Amino acid sequence: MIFRTVYVLAVALLASLLSTLALAAPYPTTPVTAEDGRRWRVAYVESGDYVDYPLTLAEIADGLELLGWLSYKSPRPEGLGGRELWTWLARNTESDWLEFVDDAYWRPGNFDADQRAPMRSAISKRLNDGRDIDLVIAMGTWAGQDMRELGPPVPTVVGSVSDAVASKISDSAQDSGRNNLHARVEPERYQRQLRLFHEIVGFDSLGIVYEDSEAGRSYAALNAANQVAKELGFRLEHCHAQSASIPLEQAEANAVDCYAQLAARHVDAVYVTIHRGVTAKSVKDIAGILDEARIPSFSMAGSREVKEGLLMSIAQADISHVGLFHAETIARIFNGASPRELSQLWVDPPKIALNLTTARRIGFDPPVDILLAADEVYE
Repeated sequence: MIFRTVYVLAVALLASLLSTLALAAPYPTTPVTAEDGRRWRVAYVESGDYVDYPLTLAEIADGLELLGWLSYKSPRPEGLGGRELWTWLARNTESDWLEFVDDAYWRPGNFDADQRAPMRSAISKRLNDGRDIDLVIAMGTWAGQDMRELGPPVPTVVGSVSDAVASKISDSAQDSGRNNLHARVEPERYQRQLRLFHEIVGFDSLGIVYEDSEAGRSYAALNAANQVAKELGFRLEHCHAQSASIPLEQAEANAVDCYAQLAARHVDAVYVTIHRGVTAKSVKDIAGILDEARIPSFSMAGSREVKEGLLMSIAQADISHVGLFHAETIARIFNGASPRELSQLWVDPPKIALNLTTARRIGFDPPVDILLAADEVYE
């Protein structure tokens, strides 16, 4: 059964790759300058302080290096936040073709909803009045939504979004709906995760934590969870944990408290979703709570949380592949492509991540076929 699921994932991946190659073929990725011979100027917008954002930005830069668009003056430091990384890239890359513009960086505080409108005004003024930016990298759901609301006036590549369609950044998986907009979309990603989890564990009730807002429901892929729950006949147990417009420490406490509540309700399993309060620090507390309650868990985010103690996940591809996907998109835009006409489809290679120590602690005996299919096994 598990092998059948992995086979289906592999077929979906192949179809996505063929679609991407077909739509990208007319546009090369070779370095070029703008028509007037100047370097392309790139800006950056991010939603807040979240671990995936600088990781993805760094891999986009590495992808551009691989394609020959830039070189580094020195090795990139580890652990830089979004603002620090953007400044480092602006000052430590050499290129005849493009530049990361140091002062073209925006974010609405640290996920502060009240700062989104002023930020959009500042971006609009720079892009429409200054006219010195050729492309924007938008990182995260809020950043993608804000750029879409602005038009956007210049080509914009959106990364690190849980669900670009559900969050209304893109009209559909095939069409962003805006000529200057491109967002990576992985169709049925979370449905595949939940089907696999149910196939292995066989739960009747599934706990899920999210902020009860449009963005929070999107991060948690609530539509996908509702779809699969109806399809397979299990019940969702909800817990709401505020994450936006509050200090990070409070968001972490809210998330941990919600998972403790779900454990107290004796849910059969838990789907640990994307949430600002689920961090490298708090996920260990969450794993401990679920271990003590002997509740199987599945990480939406991927293997890094399995390594920290959650039971399993579909391991994400090396993020360098995602970075290269975005880098190739940027390169093709600079070579004349409209962002809207390039394929947005992406499917992570099918890999399973499993934490055997957690399995023993909760008394879960993994089927032999999942042990054989697991690509990443943690002790």
